[in-house]
Amino acid sequence: MDRVLYIVNAAHEVNTYIPPHQHECYELVYYLNGLGTTNVGSRSYHFRSSSFALIPPNHKHDENHREDATILFVGFHSNHPNMENLQGVYEDDKDHTVLQILLRMKAEFTRKQDGFSELLNLQMSEITVHLIRLLSASGFQSPTEDRVQYVLNYMNEHYRHKLSVATLSEMSGYSYDRFRHLFKERFGSSPLRYLLLKRLDYAKSLLQHTQMHISEVSAAAGFVNDAQFCNMFKREIGLTPRAFRLSSQ
Repeated sequence: MDRVLYIVNAAHEVNTYIPPHQHECYELVYYLNGLGTTNVGSRSYHFRSSSFALIPPNHKHDENHREDATILFVGFHSNHPNMENLQGVYEDDKDHTVLQILLRMKAEFTRKQDGFSELLNLQMSEITVHLIRLLSASGFQSPTEDRVQYVLNYMNEHYRHKLSVATLSEMSGYSYDRFRHLFKERFGSSPLRYLLLKRLDYAKSLLQHTQMHISEVSAAAGFVNDAQFCNMFKREIGLTPRAFRLSSQ
């Protein structure tokens, strides 16, 4: 039987650093939103929204937040023999099963009705069984198992923001040149070209489905200025943004 010791919500501002520390219990830290890195024992991991860290007892760990973050964490004891195989940062499944159980636990803890501690322990056991099943079935992955894929996921969410290859390579943990090589080998284009095509696809959608001014489309899609946007659009699409909009009507 698992035994819950605490369940807490917390918020951390961008650039917050939590120094190395350890607990005598397991700790599951769920990142509701945010982005950053954590060291668990001797390994370094990236975390992001809908990922969670699982830290075994007496393992030093820290957190470095690159964005504002909201987290939900629970401390617990477990005597399940397979729990010792779980350590690091993992992605929740598509149904957000771990999060849903944690939210039920938080609600139960807040209400504190008769028998709430027993129910919390049962819900924690539900999480541990779920994790062990997923691990044995390879149903969930650590984001660091494929660091280039992790960066691609980040690019897909933030392509409209200012991104540099230097920043992306740092996120991946590879050198600048190694990251560019691995990215092109894996996805068939350089990181900068991938970003360009993502921005152009988004701009095309805005031109087709909104009445936004060309300069507004340019800014919304992440281009530095209108001239860069129009030049890149004409070079890649073969039409100016205005001509493309007219041809789509």
